[in-house]
Amino acid sequence: MALNLNKLKLDSVDVAGKRVFIRVDFNVPQDKADPTIITNTARIEGALPSIKYCLEKGAKSVVLASHLGRPDGNVVPKFTLAPVAKALEKLIEKPVTFLTDCCG
Repeated sequence: MALNLNKLKLDSVDVAGKRVFIRVDFNVPQDKADPTIITNTARIEGALPSIKYCLEKGAKSVVLASHLGRPDGNVVPKFTLAPVAKALEKLIEKPVTFLTDCCG
C-alpha cells in the first residue's frame, strides 16, 4: 500500500465563515534578563501570510496553537506566550485574544 503524502494547500480550502486552526512554531528567542521581550520575531512573521490569508478570505476566526515549554508538566511563567500574542497583535494590527490554558 502506497503512502499518500498529498496535502491540502490553504488556498484550495474555502475558509469563509469558518474557524481555522493553525499549529504555528512561535518558539521565539526571548531576552534572558526579561523574557517578556522577544528578541527576534522572524517565526511570528513567517506565520503572517497564512494568518492574513485566512482573515482576508473571511474566516470567522483564526485559532493559533503553539508552545514555549512546560518543563515536567509545570506551568513556568517565563514560558508564557503572552508576549508573542502582543507582538502578533502589533504585526497584524488586529486584536488578539490570548488564552492562558487549554484543554486537550
